[in-house]
Amino acid sequence: MTQARPGQRAVVLGAGMVGIACALSLRQRSMDVTVLDPLGPGAATSHGNAGVLARSSLMPFNHPGLWAQLPALLRGKNPGFRYHLPWVLGQWRWGLSFLGHARAADFQETTTALDALIRHSGTVHRRWMAEAGIAHRRRDDGWLFLYRSEAAFDSGAFGRETLARFGVATRVLDAAALHELEPHLKPMFPRALWVQDASSVDSPGEVVRSYAAWLQALGGAVRTDEATGLHRHSGGWTVHTRSGTPLEADHVVVALGPWSRDFLRGQFGLRLPMGFERGQHRHFHPAEGTVLYRPVYDTAGGYVLAPMAQGLRLTTGVELNAQFAPPHQAQLEVAERTAREAMPLGDRTSDPDWLGSRPTLPDCRPMIGECPGQEALWLALGHQHIGFSTGPGTGELLAQLMLGEPSAIDPHPFRPQRFLRA
Repeated sequence: MTQARPGQRAVVLGAGMVGIACALSLRQRSMDVTVLDPLGPGAATSHGNAGVLARSSLMPFNHPGLWAQLPALLRGKNPGFRYHLPWVLGQWRWGLSFLGHARAADFQETTTALDALIRHSGTVHRRWMAEAGIAHRRRDDGWLFLYRSEAAFDSGAFGRETLARFGVATRVLDAAALHELEPHLKPMFPRALWVQDASSVDSPGEVVRSYAAWLQALGGAVRTDEATGLHRHSGGWTVHTRSGTPLEADHVVVALGPWSRDFLRGQFGLRLPMGFERGQHRHFHPAEGTVLYRPVYDTAGGYVLAPMAQGLRLTTGVELNAQFAPPHQAQLEVAERTAREAMPLGDRTSDPDWLGSRPTLPDCRPMIGECPGQEALWLALGHQHIGFSTGPGTGELLAQLMLGEPSAIDPHPFRPQRFLRA
């Protein structure tokens, strides 16, 4: 493994939560850091999420119960899961590998690894928000899983058992207790699970932009530009850019989220087994006299409703499709109708609907470490839909690996070598 030194130059490709976190962690260790992103900080995938920092996110989608759920999911009737058949058929290797990791042993390894990464990220997020002056954006009152029937609640027993096994603080609520926490939800949920080991923020994109501003205050650079090519030479890397101004670097970090797959294949011929969990969001004004105090996940409706600075943000479930496929409004429209059953919503805000792709590797774990066969090229990618929750921990772990420091968590489950070869 190539070791970095304080004072060396690092170029980070990608200014989402993960890329900015990597840059911050490196800059705090006295490296000369420049971030490149054509859209700017927090403008792409990191902009569109529910803003939840939750230990409950340790549960991957490909858990051992997925096999029993698969026939119903493939019928396309689940509002939280859609798929585009031609894309799925074209990505059958990724799909089979994804299903192959829905085994007990893989589930244990993934949940253990993600729990460590999420817990570490939560600690770093808390410290960074204080130092960046944005602690006021965070709420520490958890989030809620809502169940429309006792049968639905019973079906979630495996998930609750898993959270309990990892010591995640939760509390089961009946209808009366739920009403005390969220009095403006309609009385249609006989059960809820309050995940108390969770925080949330009122604007994920603004958190990323605030971190980027802090990075610049610390002496790092953020450029709105695109890396078009990498050239390795004896002195390090030359990063060619869309603007025509090349950058010299001792180390390059690829944190391009869903764009990482095509970039690595185009530059090095690497075949990254990455699928895309596409999701959408839409903003609403709260109905007059109503308040939502924390994010809620309607397990039957497949949506999350979260209070944001922009209003109430409605986020959809998963759509498996090509990264750049045109948006399909059906899932978002169903989510809106279902959410209006549960909570009084006012009119839509003037903010446009958002669509983004979450990059998912077959084992639902990100890839953090040096790229096999490419000296001083580092990877921080594949965070599926929890990059906002795991970004700071990723940045810290990558910086520790780069500079040869003792790592705060076990890096082995995130090694790039599990899917990439030199």
